[in-house]
Amino acid sequence: MSANTPPPASSWKQWFTTHGQRLLLFARQQTRTEQDAEDVLQEAMVRLWKSGMIDTAEDGANEPCLAGAFTQIRRSAIDQARKNIRRANRETRAMEMDEPGHIVWFQDSLEQDERSQQIEKAIQTLPDYYKEVIILKIWGDLTFEQIAETLDIPMNTAASRYRYALERLRRTLTPAKLS
Repeated sequence: MSANTPPPASSWKQWFTTHGQRLLLFARQQTRTEQDAEDVLQEAMVRLWKSGMIDTAEDGANEPCLAGAFTQIRRSAIDQARKNIRRANRETRAMEMDEPGHIVWFQDSLEQDERSQQIEKAIQTLPDYYKEVIILKIWGDLTFEQIAETLDIPMNTAASRYRYALERLRRTLTPAKLS
């Protein structure tokens, strides 16, 4: 199979079953609504399919490139945002955007856990550039090199944003010590 030939549909389906939730989580972080996130994810998967970006898995099989998927999601989100801005500028009145829905950061079994809710709230308070790196590193399971490529930033910047984000989360989540 050549580098530009997409893997068979069955391997895409299996790959998407494995990575779909983390890709959707990243798409949610990049967009304003759940529907936009789903649209961005779909567009990104079509772009990834057409690009033929594949990796060789540990078992020797070819599969879509995970870092490439995150890159395509980010690009699709940027394109979608530009389209929305152009549409809003053409219209005589500004469109009211829906409030973003509640993003589930943890699997359903942890959803009721108080600590999970505290962590989720703490993550929401982080600046977007920290959230991106945290999501790609922890939920996306990417290396700093892949994160840097996805976000188009230097690798050291990706690593330092991750470190600073963790430090902020640690300070936010650590109970204040009594004097």
